[in-house]
Amino acid sequence: MNEQRFVVTDRVWLRLEPHLPGKASDARTTAKDNRLFLEAVFWRVRTGSPWRDLPPAFGNWNSQFRRFRRWAKARVFENLFNGMIGDPDLEYALIDGTIVQVHYLPRPRIEIAGPCVFRGDPPTDSDLMRPRV
Repeated sequence: MNEQRFVVTDRVWLRLEPHLPGKASDARTTAKDNRLFLEAVFWRVRTGSPWRDLPPAFGNWNSQFRRFRRWAKARVFENLFNGMIGDPDLEYALIDGTIVQVHYLPRPRIEIAGPCVFRGDPPTDSDLMRPRV
């Protein structure tokens, strides 16, 4: 697997790692390669593919799926987000249509008032145009 294409950079990984289960200091068994697992989750989210289409370089798709379900039930992702929220990394900012709604606001229409015949003083703007109501 080409590690240059990974989403989780070394800098980001140093910030994420303390918030994940399976560290050597945890009471239970240590996790096998949390970083590769997170890359698998990000790959799936990025591509929208089902777990069965996970590339073999990420490991067995079913093992990764079961681990994802365990983490989701244990609220690991929620705890990760809450732990990272106080330390934002604004390297990338994303705004999409699911967050922001855009409404079209048309400019007021202006129509030209009939034919103009200039006699005397030059016409003013109000003589030439009036807003449509």
